[in-house]
Amino acid sequence: MNHLKQIAARLSDHSIDAMLCSSQPGEFYAVGFHGEGYVLVAPGAARYITDSRYTEAAEETVSGAEVLTVSKGRGYADLINEFTDAHGIKTLGIEDNYLTLEEYEGLKKALHARLVPAGKLVSGLRAAKDEEELSRMLEAQRITDEAFTEICAFIRPGMTEAEIAAKLVYEMLRRGAQRVSFDPIVASGPNGSKPHAIPGERQVRKGEFITMDFGCVYGGYCSDMTRTVALGEIDEDKRRVYETVLAAQKAGIAASRAGIPGKDIDAAARKVIEDAGYGRFFGHGYGHSLGLEIHESPNANTRETSPLPVGAMVSAEPGIYIPGQFGVRIEDVVRMEEGGCTDITRSPRELIIL
Repeated sequence: MNHLKQIAARLSDHSIDAMLCSSQPGEFYAVGFHGEGYVLVAPGAARYITDSRYTEAAEETVSGAEVLTVSKGRGYADLINEFTDAHGIKTLGIEDNYLTLEEYEGLKKALHARLVPAGKLVSGLRAAKDEEELSRMLEAQRITDEAFTEICAFIRPGMTEAEIAAKLVYEMLRRGAQRVSFDPIVASGPNGSKPHAIPGERQVRKGEFITMDFGCVYGGYCSDMTRTVALGEIDEDKRRVYETVLAAQKAGIAASRAGIPGKDIDAAARKVIEDAGYGRFFGHGYGHSLGLEIHESPNANTRETSPLPVGAMVSAEPGIYIPGQFGVRIEDVVRMEEGGCTDITRSPRELIIL
């Protein structure tokens, strides 16, 4: 997998002669591989520069780009300058949304070409997933769905949140995940009111909710899913909150389609929660894009005015969090399409009582 042609086709839109990809997701998007180094993309030419730890793997994986290895006396700047000089490159786009100030200053001093902020070139392309990217995300989600099925059969009263989190990680890895896409969140009872609670030694109990937010990486691409389950029967207040969150998610998904700004999707879901009287308990955005990273752009929140492109993969995760009592979040991932969206998450959304 590589997207060298797509990057090269956008260079003129950003008034640059070539693009320098330096971030992990930028490198992977460009050439389908990440070690440590840089990818240079110009019309009709590309170069991947790394060190000896990654040379063999890069040569086996990277296609469409020349693979070069730094050596003593011939470092990254030398190999970048060789490329820019050979191809008459005067302006070189950089991923300004990832470069540290120290790295930028070092490159600015060492390189012959003028550096131009162009991070939106790559991030804009990454926003719309192609069929190969989608296939990897579907596999990551399949693994995540299977892990959820397994965890529902595993949970018993008295287990700790940390035990459940560890089991989720194990189930995803043994099914072929490269790694988790983020540290799992397992929050039971009053801990559920903290959207990003850290799993601890609290034991799960009957009559309480357990919120689990987790995902994995497959082929470089992330999954993300949240389910809130009940351990034994719950009271009517908890059930009412759950049904409100589910209705809000359904409203957001129904409003989701390519070409509209993310704030419109957020508003559709938020209205359901506000009309039910829980508006002050929903503080975060409705959703975010994901792919090579667990959080990408564009988003589906109150501030997002950019239209969502066809192929954007966006989470649908409204929640209600009652401080000190409990919380509910339900999260799927949908693919934006003309006139609607497709939900790639297969786990049931209706309330599960364990």
